[in-house]
Amino acid sequence: MSEYQYYEFQAIDRPLRDADRQALRNLSTRARITATSFTNSYNWGDFKGDPAELMQRWFDMHLYLANWGTRRLMIRFPKRLIDQRRIEEFFGAAECAELTTSGEHLIVDIRSQESGFEDDDWEPEDDDWEEGSGWLAALTPLRADVLRGDFRLFYLVWLMAVQEGSVAQDAVAPLPGIGPMTDELEAFAQFFRLDPHLVAAAAERPVETDSDRSMASDAIRRFAAGLPDNEKTTMLARLIEGDPYLATELRERARSLSAAVASSASPAPTMAELQARAGAIRDMRKREEEERLAAERKRKEAEEAGARRARLNAIIEQGDSIWPEIEFEIERRKAPGYDRAASLLMDLKTIAAENGDTAEFTRRLHSIFERHAQKERFIARLTAFGWSGAQGAEI
Repeated sequence: MSEYQYYEFQAIDRPLRDADRQALRNLSTRARITATSFTNSYNWGDFKGDPAELMQRWFDMHLYLANWGTRRLMIRFPKRLIDQRRIEEFFGAAECAELTTSGEHLIVDIRSQESGFEDDDWEPEDDDWEEGSGWLAALTPLRADVLRGDFRLFYLVWLMAVQEGSVAQDAVAPLPGIGPMTDELEAFAQFFRLDPHLVAAAAERPVETDSDRSMASDAIRRFAAGLPDNEKTTMLARLIEGDPYLATELRERARSLSAAVASSASPAPTMAELQARAGAIRDMRKREEEERLAAERKRKEAEEAGARRARLNAIIEQGDSIWPEIEFEIERRKAPGYDRAASLLMDLKTIAAENGDTAEFTRRLHSIFERHAQKERFIARLTAFGWSGAQGAEI
């Protein structure tokens, strides 16, 4: 198998300047570089740059994929808009994720090698390694979700730690649940090859995130009216200048001043409870798949039986004229003709058995054997159907 590595970087908050793009071009002459992205793949050799350094200097998202199993996702956040201690609670002792600071930014680095999950009924699919494009586009909305207060991404990172065996059985999940799943969360689970039954168990319970706590329009207006005039002027200036963080920052401030919303979420499960539920879902899905396959087999058998009955009825309506047709197919001395003749003979045998009168069929079959005994390929077809010898006796 040839080597394959895929690198993609995305700038979200600030586009790349000409000087930035030139610096990136010095790292790779083959890469596709735009004002917001850097993309390259390698079938031999390696990328000369350090992804961590590129994230610190220019980019907000990075995805790496290699055909030997390594997968990596890096996300850069404005430090002032993220609760670092809360993220660290999700990560715990997870070896698959790392949190670092770089100036005004916080960088989340998530990695995986081959899946550590062992299950006879489920294996991660690795046939997508050969094409890395499209993954980062599917995962990019996760960054905006986190900035809105949705930390379910980090719950999935915790599930990665569960899958790799670094979480204690009595450890409590960091959130009550992660339902309902979004497209970007599904993409993350697929990219990092999370056990779908474990994800399904976590998604059965809903979670109330800060982004779900809607504020009434009048509450937002009261917050805006309460801002000092000089601060409103500063906010308007930042808006005109295109500050990408302004809306998020104002939303967080308004939320912190609003009354706390009581959560109706159920208590978070332990890791052992989550795994037990995942096992139950796995068994249920296996049964459902077995039932589906059995129903599909039954449907196909019924269709085949119906088609065979229609074919036999057509032969019955044709009457004795079917025998000259058999002779014609044999005389063609071609493989398709031999197959057709042998198939018709098998159908005639079935019809004779149904009518309880096989004497005439046996007589005509003997005659065919005698006339065409030298046609070895035709005789071979009949042998395959269970007949042998000049007498046409069944094996």
